[in-house]
Amino acid sequence: MSTDDRTPITGPIPIYVETIPSGVALDMEALTRLVVADVLENLLGEDTSSWDRLQELAQGTTASDTRLPFEELVETLVEATSSKVPLYGTKALELAQRLARAAGVKPVPQQLRRAS
Repeated sequence: MSTDDRTPITGPIPIYVETIPSGVALDMEALTRLVVADVLENLLGEDTSSWDRLQELAQGTTASDTRLPFEELVETLVEATSSKVPLYGTKALELAQRLARAAGVKPVPQQLRRAS
């Protein structure tokens, strides 16, 4: 399996490992969708306190007036949002192996030019 393999590490939240010049990037679009849904559910749920706080922030006159309330709302939404990616069975080992292959030592472009 090459390091640019687009086959995800499967699970409730698929994880794609992408090689980038300086290492790897983990693409977890399904986690992003889950997080956005969690935030919307929190804002639009029966408890309207987060929505009310968001509306108060939107009415703020300057960024300095809203910084602390903004950070408090962020904290509330973070607490209400999914952040864990479960890996069942051998999927953690599969992810570790894929990361090890993708993050292996790579020649720097300058080294490639000197070698030729």
